[in-house]
Amino acid sequence: MSWETFFCFGILIVVFGGLIANRAPDVLLLGAVVILAIMRIITPEEALAGFSNTSMLTVGALYVVAAALRETGALDAAGSWLLKRARTERTVLVRMAGSVTVMSAFLNNTPIVAMFIPIVSSWCKKHRIAPSKLLLPLSYLCIIGGTCTLIGTSTNLVVNGLMQEASRSNPALSQGLHPMGFFELGYVGLPYAIIGIIYLLVIGHRLLPNRKDLIEKFTQSSREYLINMCVQSNCRLIGQTIQEAGLRQLLGLFLIEITRDDQTISPVSPDCVLKSNDILTFTGVVNTIVDLEKIQGLIPIADEGYEAHAAKRRRHVLCEAVVSKACPSVGKSIRDADFRAQYNAAVVAVHRGGARLTGKVGDIVLRAGDTLLLQAGAHFIRAHRNNSHFLLVGGIDDSRPLRHDKAIWSLILLVVLITLMVSGVIKIVLAAFLVAGLMVGTRCISASHARRSVDWQTLVTIAAAFGIAKALVNSGCVDSISALFTSLTGRLGPYGVLAGVYLMTSLFAAMVGNNAAAALVFPFAVVIAGQTGVNPRPFVMCVAFAASASFISPLSYQTNLMVYSPGGYRFTDFIRVGLPLNLLLLVCTTALIPLVWHF
Repeated sequence: MSWETFFCFGILIVVFGGLIANRAPDVLLLGAVVILAIMRIITPEEALAGFSNTSMLTVGALYVVAAALRETGALDAAGSWLLKRARTERTVLVRMAGSVTVMSAFLNNTPIVAMFIPIVSSWCKKHRIAPSKLLLPLSYLCIIGGTCTLIGTSTNLVVNGLMQEASRSNPALSQGLHPMGFFELGYVGLPYAIIGIIYLLVIGHRLLPNRKDLIEKFTQSSREYLINMCVQSNCRLIGQTIQEAGLRQLLGLFLIEITRDDQTISPVSPDCVLKSNDILTFTGVVNTIVDLEKIQGLIPIADEGYEAHAAKRRRHVLCEAVVSKACPSVGKSIRDADFRAQYNAAVVAVHRGGARLTGKVGDIVLRAGDTLLLQAGAHFIRAHRNNSHFLLVGGIDDSRPLRHDKAIWSLILLVVLITLMVSGVIKIVLAAFLVAGLMVGTRCISASHARRSVDWQTLVTIAAAFGIAKALVNSGCVDSISALFTSLTGRLGPYGVLAGVYLMTSLFAAMVGNNAAAALVFPFAVVIAGQTGVNPRPFVMCVAFAASASFISPLSYQTNLMVYSPGGYRFTDFIRVGLPLNLLLLVCTTALIPLVWHF
């Protein structure tokens, strides 16, 4: 072996070590690419080729599309509707299996999980069920759903980009490594997903932990605010009973009374039907209040400084401020305090430690130590952080109102995107950028938020991984390791070699993440197929499925990491539930792939 082989192998070990130690993957891989280019193992053009790869660029555009669907409330409304009237854990699991799996086939997994976490958590709190029983299946369902189409997960796009790159570099491979069709993965992906769903429904849910202590922590650690909400004429809750609207028995939320035509309804019956212009008085925790405000047509009744129009509300933020003794509003009612004139802020809700407030928010006389939930200008926190009138000022995460008026537009554009991609009228990357641009142009999402929605770290990691994959080939590292791998598994036949590639990819994915694993194992899979004397396509398809089968570690897939803390999971939970699923899908993939893509 040449010095280039040893050097490249050493770089690979350093990269793996850094990724396992949870170092920044984009910095690690980009740094490795630069070093390999300096050592002339790859040319500068090869080092930077990943940054112009169409599959990587498609992933970036799809981030914007998915974020726009979430910004308009289209995904949120779909999620709330799906869990409506669900009473048992099994019912929720079945509904998620039938919806999340399908959605993740056409949308990036990350925003789907981000949207469903609060919806599922809220349902769990309402029904006193531990979130740990449902959040891990949510992540797993998104992962297996993403294996059904080309755009279902960024891993598929990475493998597709590597196939195109390999075909250009070596025309002899063009017949076996031609680009994937939109639904081509579905021949194996669909049974793959069905088997995964059956496992989660029959076996997996029994292995999940039951950590109800998270519910008690939620109630004990949250401040309880008094807030008045008005039911506007366009609210979707009109005509529903309190029970049907989901406003009954919510953990951390209590409906005190309803004011209707100057009459007060208290206590509120679960059969009471909501009407337009009803004023609902709640005591609840801030996260629940933020969720209530996102319901179209349900807005807080605050002082005259409150901005009720959703489009204009987006220029404001929700924040908490603790009133100090020096505040001139102490001793005055909120209605008389004139917050708008003094602070350019409107009082939305009030919390007073140790006391459950009643009545109307505007009539509350402020005391030192009261915590106010404020709607304020974007610079309020910075301007008043050191103001002696307040002891503490902080922002509320994820409190921006949704663009409900653009929900239909976002759904229409999603249909356009899928149609363009399936029909092949224009290239997939152009279709993705066209629809992402239209999402911004129709104001389904602002340009600034579109930029923030892109996971730049993931894109840089993917682009740099292309350069490392090229270096592994140029240095001879792939040939050497593949020869060793083939000598160990070759006597097992093509099926045994295929299973070995699956295991290798799955192990790498558990250590370094799905996209990095796909990019790094891809060149090995191609060479192993060549040394075995078979078609490389089954092997690279195996890499795509195995890299996505990231169930045994919270670090292996971003959605696993997203549910890790909200579900109160431990590392061992992923091994206990995910390892049997990994092995089951290994058998499924190894058996089905050769039937679709022949050796």
